[in-house]
Amino acid sequence: MSVLEATTGYRHFHQQLDTLKQRLLAMSERAESLVDLAVDALLSRDAAKAEAVIVADAEVDQLEIEIEQLGIALLALQQPMARDLRFIISAIKISSDLERVGDHAVNIAQSVERLSALGQAIMPDPEIEEMARRAREMLGDALDAFVRADGALAREVCRRDDQVDSLHDGVFRILVTHMMENPHTISAAMELFLVSRNLERVADLATNIAEDAVYLAEGKQIKHHNEERAS
Repeated sequence: MSVLEATTGYRHFHQQLDTLKQRLLAMSERAESLVDLAVDALLSRDAAKAEAVIVADAEVDQLEIEIEQLGIALLALQQPMARDLRFIISAIKISSDLERVGDHAVNIAQSVERLSALGQAIMPDPEIEEMARRAREMLGDALDAFVRADGALAREVCRRDDQVDSLHDGVFRILVTHMMENPHTISAAMELFLVSRNLERVADLATNIAEDAVYLAEGKQIKHHNEERAS
Protein backbone atom coordinates (compact mmCIF):
# COMPACT_ATOMS: atom_id res chain seq x y z
CA MET A 1 0.00 0.00 0.00
CA SER A 2 1.34 3.41 -0.98
CA VAL A 3 1.65 6.32 1.42
CA LEU A 4 -1.14 8.09 -0.46
CA GLU A 5 -3.46 5.09 -0.12
CA ALA A 6 -2.67 4.77 3.57
CA THR A 7 -3.29 8.47 4.16
CA THR A 8 -6.55 8.36 2.22
CA GLY A 9 -7.70 5.28 4.14
CA TYR A 10 -6.83 6.90 7.48
CA ARG A 11 -8.73 10.05 6.54
CA HIS A 12 -11.77 8.05 5.40
CA PHE A 13 -11.78 6.03 8.62
CA HIS A 14 -11.82 9.14 10.77
CA GLN A 15 -14.52 10.69 8.62
CA GLN A 16 -16.62 7.62 9.32
CA LEU A 17 -15.86 7.91 13.05
CA ASP A 18 -17.04 11.53 12.94
CA THR A 19 -20.21 10.40 11.17
CA LEU A 20 -20.79 7.80 13.88
CA LYS A 21 -20.31 10.46 16.56
CA GLN A 22 -22.74 12.84 14.85
CA ARG A 23 -25.39 10.11 14.48
CA LEU A 24 -25.01 9.30 18.16
CA LEU A 25 -25.41 12.96 19.13
CA ALA A 26 -28.49 13.28 16.92
CA MET A 27 -29.98 10.18 18.51
CA SER A 28 -29.26 11.51 21.99
CA GLU A 29 -30.90 14.86 21.22
CA ARG A 30 -33.97 13.11 19.82
CA ALA A 31 -34.30 10.73 22.77
CA GLU A 32 -33.89 13.59 25.25
CA SER A 33 -36.50 15.68 23.44
CA LEU A 34 -38.98 12.79 23.60
CA VAL A 35 -38.52 12.54 27.38
CA ASP A 36 -39.08 16.30 27.63
CA LEU A 37 -42.21 16.13 25.48
CA ALA A 38 -43.60 13.14 27.39
CA VAL A 39 -43.17 14.92 30.74
CA ASP A 40 -44.66 18.09 29.27
CA ALA A 41 -47.64 16.04 28.08
CA LEU A 42 -48.01 14.61 31.58
CA LEU A 43 -47.91 17.94 33.38
CA SER A 44 -50.36 19.53 30.95
CA ARG A 45 -52.46 16.36 30.50
CA ASP A 46 -52.09 16.88 26.74
CA ALA A 47 -53.01 13.69 24.88
CA ALA A 48 -51.93 15.20 21.54
CA LYS A 49 -48.38 15.70 22.81
CA ALA A 50 -48.40 12.17 24.17
CA GLU A 51 -49.36 10.84 20.75
CA ALA A 52 -46.57 12.89 19.15
CA VAL A 53 -44.05 11.11 21.42
CA ILE A 54 -45.35 7.71 20.38
CA VAL A 55 -45.14 8.55 16.68
CA ALA A 56 -41.67 10.13 16.89
CA ASP A 57 -40.12 7.09 18.59
CA ALA A 58 -39.71 5.52 15.14
CA GLU A 59 -36.99 8.12 14.41
CA VAL A 60 -35.00 6.96 17.43
CA ASP A 61 -35.38 3.34 16.36
CA GLN A 62 -34.09 4.18 12.87
CA LEU A 63 -31.06 6.01 14.24
CA GLU A 64 -30.18 2.98 16.36
CA ILE A 65 -30.18 0.82 13.23
CA GLU A 66 -27.98 3.29 11.35
CA ILE A 67 -25.47 3.54 14.22
CA GLU A 68 -25.30 -0.22 14.66
CA GLN A 69 -24.76 -0.81 10.94
CA LEU A 70 -22.07 1.86 10.70
CA GLY A 71 -20.32 0.60 13.83
CA ILE A 72 -20.29 -3.00 12.63
CA ALA A 73 -18.97 -1.92 9.22
CA LEU A 74 -16.13 -0.02 10.88
CA LEU A 75 -15.25 -3.01 13.05
CA ALA A 76 -15.31 -5.42 10.12
CA LEU A 77 -13.53 -3.31 7.51
CA GLN A 78 -11.12 -1.10 9.46
CA GLN A 79 -9.99 -3.34 12.34
CA PRO A 80 -9.58 -0.38 14.72
CA MET A 81 -7.32 -0.50 17.75
CA ALA A 82 -7.16 0.99 21.27
CA ARG A 83 -9.42 4.01 21.88
CA ASP A 84 -11.02 3.88 18.42
CA LEU A 85 -12.06 0.30 19.08
CA ARG A 86 -13.47 1.22 22.49
CA PHE A 87 -15.33 4.17 20.94
CA ILE A 88 -17.05 2.05 18.29
CA ILE A 89 -18.03 -0.73 20.68
CA SER A 90 -19.35 1.77 23.23
CA ALA A 91 -21.24 3.75 20.56
CA ILE A 92 -23.14 0.63 19.53
CA LYS A 93 -24.00 -0.11 23.17
CA ILE A 94 -25.03 3.50 23.84
CA SER A 95 -27.33 3.53 20.82
CA SER A 96 -29.16 0.59 22.38
CA ASP A 97 -29.46 2.50 25.67
CA LEU A 98 -30.80 5.56 23.84
CA GLU A 99 -33.35 3.44 22.02
CA ARG A 100 -34.56 2.26 25.41
CA VAL A 101 -34.74 5.89 26.60
CA GLY A 102 -37.11 6.47 23.70
CA ASP A 103 -39.14 3.46 24.77
CA HIS A 104 -39.44 4.86 28.30
CA ALA A 105 -40.64 8.18 26.88
CA VAL A 106 -43.30 6.23 24.97
CA ASN A 107 -44.29 4.42 28.18
CA ILE A 108 -44.77 7.79 29.89
CA ALA A 109 -46.82 9.05 26.95
CA GLN A 110 -49.04 5.98 27.11
CA SER A 111 -49.60 6.59 30.82
CA VAL A 112 -50.60 10.17 29.95
CA GLU A 113 -53.21 8.84 27.53
CA ARG A 114 -54.63 6.52 30.18
CA LEU A 115 -54.60 9.27 32.81
CA SER A 116 -56.46 11.56 30.42
CA ALA A 117 -59.14 8.90 30.05
CA LEU A 118 -59.41 8.52 33.84
CA GLY A 119 -59.80 12.28 34.33
CA GLN A 120 -58.37 12.24 37.88
CA ALA A 121 -56.07 15.02 39.01
CA ILE A 122 -53.72 13.59 41.64
CA MET A 123 -50.20 14.66 40.79
CA PRO A 124 -46.91 14.90 42.72
CA ASP A 125 -45.86 17.72 40.36
CA PRO A 126 -42.65 18.98 42.02
CA GLU A 127 -41.22 15.50 42.53
CA ILE A 128 -42.02 14.32 39.00
CA GLU A 129 -40.64 17.52 37.48
CA GLU A 130 -37.47 17.26 39.56
CA MET A 131 -36.99 13.61 38.60
CA ALA A 132 -37.39 14.50 34.94
CA ARG A 133 -34.95 17.42 35.21
CA ARG A 134 -32.29 15.36 36.93
CA ALA A 135 -32.67 12.36 34.61
CA ARG A 136 -32.42 14.62 31.56
CA GLU A 137 -29.33 16.38 32.91
CA MET A 138 -27.71 13.03 33.62
CA LEU A 139 -28.45 11.87 30.09
CA GLY A 140 -27.04 15.01 28.48
CA ASP A 141 -23.93 15.05 30.69
CA ALA A 142 -23.30 11.34 30.11
CA LEU A 143 -23.26 11.87 26.35
CA ASP A 144 -21.01 14.92 26.75
CA ALA A 145 -18.65 12.84 28.87
CA PHE A 146 -18.58 10.14 26.21
CA VAL A 147 -18.00 12.48 23.28
CA ARG A 148 -15.26 14.38 25.16
CA ALA A 149 -13.84 11.21 26.76
CA ASP A 150 -14.21 12.91 30.14
CA GLY A 151 -13.91 10.24 32.81
CA ALA A 152 -14.33 12.65 35.72
CA LEU A 153 -17.66 13.99 34.42
CA ALA A 154 -18.82 10.45 33.70
CA ARG A 155 -18.10 9.33 37.25
CA GLU A 156 -19.94 12.37 38.60
CA VAL A 157 -23.00 11.41 36.51
CA CYS A 158 -22.94 7.91 38.01
CA ARG A 159 -23.00 9.36 41.52
CA ARG A 160 -26.14 11.37 40.72
CA ASP A 161 -28.23 8.25 40.15
CA ASP A 162 -28.87 7.89 43.88
CA GLN A 163 -30.61 11.29 43.91
CA VAL A 164 -33.11 10.15 41.28
CA ASP A 165 -33.68 6.89 43.14
CA SER A 166 -34.46 8.90 46.28
CA LEU A 167 -36.99 11.04 44.40
CA HIS A 168 -38.59 7.88 43.01
CA ASP A 169 -39.02 6.58 46.56
CA GLY A 170 -40.58 9.90 47.55
CA VAL A 171 -43.09 9.76 44.69
CA PHE A 172 -44.04 6.24 45.76
CA ARG A 173 -44.73 7.39 49.33
CA ILE A 174 -46.89 10.29 48.11
CA LEU A 175 -48.90 8.01 45.86
CA VAL A 176 -49.41 5.41 48.59
CA THR A 177 -50.80 8.17 50.81
CA HIS A 178 -53.25 9.18 48.07
CA MET A 179 -54.39 5.59 47.60
CA MET A 180 -54.90 5.04 51.30
CA GLU A 181 -56.90 8.24 51.68
CA ASN A 182 -59.04 7.65 48.60
CA PRO A 183 -59.21 4.18 46.97
CA HIS A 184 -60.78 5.76 43.88
CA THR A 185 -57.37 7.22 43.04
CA ILE A 186 -55.65 3.83 42.82
CA SER A 187 -55.73 3.56 39.02
CA ALA A 188 -54.38 7.06 38.52
CA ALA A 189 -51.78 6.59 41.24
CA MET A 190 -50.52 3.39 39.61
CA GLU A 191 -50.10 5.20 36.29
CA LEU A 192 -48.09 7.94 38.01
CA PHE A 193 -45.96 5.32 39.70
CA LEU A 194 -45.22 3.89 36.24
CA VAL A 195 -44.21 7.37 35.08
CA SER A 196 -41.85 7.70 38.02
CA ARG A 197 -40.44 4.24 37.37
CA ASN A 198 -39.77 5.09 33.73
CA LEU A 199 -37.95 8.29 34.70
CA GLU A 200 -35.89 6.30 37.19
CA ARG A 201 -34.98 3.91 34.37
CA VAL A 202 -33.90 6.83 32.16
CA ALA A 203 -31.47 7.82 34.91
CA ASP A 204 -30.23 4.21 35.06
CA LEU A 205 -29.60 4.27 31.31
CA ALA A 206 -27.75 7.57 31.65
CA THR A 207 -25.58 5.84 34.24
CA ASN A 208 -24.89 3.02 31.77
CA ILE A 209 -23.76 5.58 29.20
CA ALA A 210 -21.55 7.30 31.79
CA GLU A 211 -19.94 3.95 32.61
CA ASP A 212 -19.17 3.49 28.91
CA ALA A 213 -17.66 6.99 28.90
CA VAL A 214 -15.30 5.93 31.70
CA TYR A 215 -14.37 2.86 29.67
CA LEU A 216 -13.61 5.03 26.64
CA ALA A 217 -11.61 7.61 28.58
CA GLU A 218 -9.71 5.33 30.96
CA GLY A 219 -10.01 1.80 29.59
CA LYS A 220 -11.59 0.75 32.90
CA GLN A 221 -14.82 -1.17 33.42
CA ILE A 222 -16.75 0.22 36.38
CA LYS A 223 -20.03 -1.60 35.73
CA HIS A 224 -21.24 -3.81 38.60
CA HIS A 225 -18.44 -2.39 40.80
CA ASN A 226 -15.93 -4.26 38.61
CA GLU A 227 -13.26 -1.66 39.37
CA GLU A 228 -13.59 -2.25 43.12
CA ARG A 229 -13.19 -6.02 42.72
CA ALA A 230 -10.09 -5.55 40.54
CA SER A 231 -8.36 -3.25 43.06
